[in-house]
Amino acid sequence: MKKFSTAGLLFALACTTASAAAPADTRAAANCQFLANAPDQHQVVRGDTLWSISGRFLQHPWCWPQVWGLNRDQIANPHWIYPGQVVYFDRASGRLRLGRGVGSSGDGLPTVRLSPQTRIEGMGRDAIPAIPASAIEPFLTQPLLIEESALLSAPRVIQGGEGHVNVGKGDKVYVRGALNGATEFQVYQPSQPLRDPDTGAVLGYEAAYLGIVKLTRAAQADNEAHSFVVTTSVREIGPGAQLVPLPPTPIVNYVPHLPPVEVRGRVMSVYGGVANAGQNEVVTINRGREQGLDTGSVLELYHFGRTVPDRAAGNEPVKLPDERYGAVFVFRTFNNVSYGLVMQVTDPVKVGDVARSPE
Repeated sequence: MKKFSTAGLLFALACTTASAAAPADTRAAANCQFLANAPDQHQVVRGDTLWSISGRFLQHPWCWPQVWGLNRDQIANPHWIYPGQVVYFDRASGRLRLGRGVGSSGDGLPTVRLSPQTRIEGMGRDAIPAIPASAIEPFLTQPLLIEESALLSAPRVIQGGEGHVNVGKGDKVYVRGALNGATEFQVYQPSQPLRDPDTGAVLGYEAAYLGIVKLTRAAQADNEAHSFVVTTSVREIGPGAQLVPLPPTPIVNYVPHLPPVEVRGRVMSVYGGVANAGQNEVVTINRGREQGLDTGSVLELYHFGRTVPDRAAGNEPVKLPDERYGAVFVFRTFNNVSYGLVMQVTDPVKVGDVARSPE
């Protein structure tokens, strides 16, 4: 899979700063406070991310786009931050900046003298990413959620070649259904339904990814099957498995920001079917594009406050406040469901926990 760099991210940031400020931007600026014990500088090391570096300085690491002092050249340059560079906290302006070497830049910040050198690796290959890209790479192109309308119309596997029930890489497989001009498909098995914790409604079905198939011969009649060959297989493919067209490799801009509108949702599931999630694990939220979430939206996580009896008031029911304990970074959205990466938590994430816009 194509490696991530900060190029797309910085381009998105350029577009953001060039546009008029939205209400969400105003709320973000108000939330971007530096830690009282923030260091004066940090030397970038391999494994750092923009999120982790900003977390050394800021109360809310997702605020980093608001506090980096970026000029136009830096925004356009995919070689933005590399291991070995030094991040300085300019306390006078309330900005984080890259030092430019020995000496002074004129504003009191250290500067670094650069000499011409040749890079033989890919552009931006070693630049640090915004978030741990390896944690979400498998989720960007594989089918994760199948909405009911797509479930009903998706092409499906009838059987394998030579009468085989289950097939793997290199095997033939027969498929029935409308291909709509596509020739390469991902194969999935519909898995557990995702139910809205608030309403109980099924918002979609998680998809167990099985592999990739390529068309070798299209059906010549309505009652004839298409012929495919399995080009990639992570699990056996059998009758009833369904197909979705192979998407192009996404170019995703990971600029963390407040959702454009106020969002309050709930954690529906932890990916993999386990009970709890920790740092750098993936969860689903019962809110999506239709509720105002987009790629890069940051939500804060709260344990849902229980309702308890007030014994001194005749057991009158009283709801305890929701307790904030972490944040989740939305990296993929569907109509009514989003997938998010757990960025920082002080407690395990549980199904039913609240995920809402930062206050």
